[in-house]
Amino acid sequence: MTAPPIALARWGSFHVGGRLVSLSGKPVRELTLNPGGVPARIDFNGTYLAGAMYAQFMIPADCRGRFPLLLWHGGGMTGACWETTPDGREGWQHFFLRHGWATYVSDAVERGRSGFAPFPDIFPGEPLFFTIENPWERFRIGDGPYARQTPLPGNQFPTDRESWLSFMREVVPRFTSTDDWILDAYLALLDRIGPAIVLAHSQAGFFACRAAQERPNLVKALILVEPAATGDPGKAAALVQIPTLVLYGDFIEVDARWPTIRARGIAFAEKIRAGGGTVEVIDLPERGITGNSHMIMMDRNSDEVALLIQSWLAARGFWSEPTSRPSAP
Repeated sequence: MTAPPIALARWGSFHVGGRLVSLSGKPVRELTLNPGGVPARIDFNGTYLAGAMYAQFMIPADCRGRFPLLLWHGGGMTGACWETTPDGREGWQHFFLRHGWATYVSDAVERGRSGFAPFPDIFPGEPLFFTIENPWERFRIGDGPYARQTPLPGNQFPTDRESWLSFMREVVPRFTSTDDWILDAYLALLDRIGPAIVLAHSQAGFFACRAAQERPNLVKALILVEPAATGDPGKAAALVQIPTLVLYGDFIEVDARWPTIRARGIAFAEKIRAGGGTVEVIDLPERGITGNSHMIMMDRNSDEVALLIQSWLAARGFWSEPTSRPSAP
């Protein structure tokens, strides 16, 4: 059955954050910018605005979430991972809009529409690129190398060739040396929007926890979907007033890296609990939700997991009949 249209009160986008950085001593070059064009003199010396971040907001006409929901993506991805799935189903942005949440989908610094900066002059190091084979095992999708094209038994990720190539079209270069830039932009986003709920996947789990530690008054709840890292253990006390949900998928015990990653996430949760905070950790297979890869929001049962998150938020009073609509910036 076709879902009814989503009615929006407002939608739009903006950029936040960034720093002014000056470069000098670079050679001036003459380049032809378009085929058959007139060569232009390009001076690479001067001031750059680097580290800005793109965000798109959608405010539903029937707004039921008490706070906006910020969707932060993982490494090598952009905000597109929340918009649709590789096999063409609606993504979590649609799911939560249909439940009345104002959503903010962003592209982290140096991804998607957030722009690059000269490297290594401004961004240290160089970007990391991924082959189409890399995520197959790293994201707990395939049983062995991609060349065999054998998914893990019961895996819910769409693994037909066209879906896999569709997914890989979303994968973008990422740096491993821009964490400070990315965190600064997320803090600027929170400062602009105001109090919000952060739903973060993988790499963004680190930024969500760190941002909440820096702005505990602006993060009303944390939802961490397979966080690849978390926050500063020395500042765990900053999160005791922020209800937190942590989700882990399937096949973790057979992976080389994920048992350690999960154990570190659990240890961080225990630090928060020791200070009096509330952290609920859910291993999806224990709830009868099986077959999930690392890309839970794209798996064929993604709506089942989204409903679990929706129920968790509603049970904590973050979702109700609308009384007022959050203002877009």
